[in-house]
Amino acid sequence: MDADEILLDAEERMEKAVTVFTEQLTGLRTGRATPGLVDSIRIDYYGSQTPLKQVANITVPEPQQILIRPFDAGTMNEIVKAIQSSDVGLAPMSDGRVIRLNVPPLSRERRQQLVSRTKEFAEDSRVSVRNIRRDANKHADSAEKDKSMSEDQRDTTKDEVQTLTKKFEGMINSAAADKEKQIMDE
Repeated sequence: MDADEILLDAEERMEKAVTVFTEQLTGLRTGRATPGLVDSIRIDYYGSQTPLKQVANITVPEPQQILIRPFDAGTMNEIVKAIQSSDVGLAPMSDGRVIRLNVPPLSRERRQQLVSRTKEFAEDSRVSVRNIRRDANKHADSAEKDKSMSEDQRDTTKDEVQTLTKKFEGMINSAAADKEKQIMDE
């Protein structure tokens, strides 16, 4: 691998780590109803685990309520079971055609739990970014040993990988801080 390939690979993988982190944050509940709370819940749909957003229409008719309208009425019970077994902490109410989820205001204790969960997700993402940095540095070292890269090129590549690492860790920290503020303010 040359320097450009190493940097491109590291950047793509770091972007994916940040994307996964932001998706995890979307699923964390604040005091407001959003489709992101439930759209990634997986249900057993004819033998395969399928995201809820692929088998139902998810809307927010009121700030404190989520409305789930399954495309196939036969999946109603599976959707209810999946929501109950998820860690969303919402109780589904079904009338046979739609499922309603009322999002109650968060208690102080629950807000603290969500903030600590946000911090866990952020730390996991930072560890992923650092592992990608380690891999990229190993590739640079091995390229230098194989004589396909000079020492100066290796050092420059490592510096650029470190710059990428700081950039993506900053993105993770910023997103985590925004989410924590959102959780505590609502």
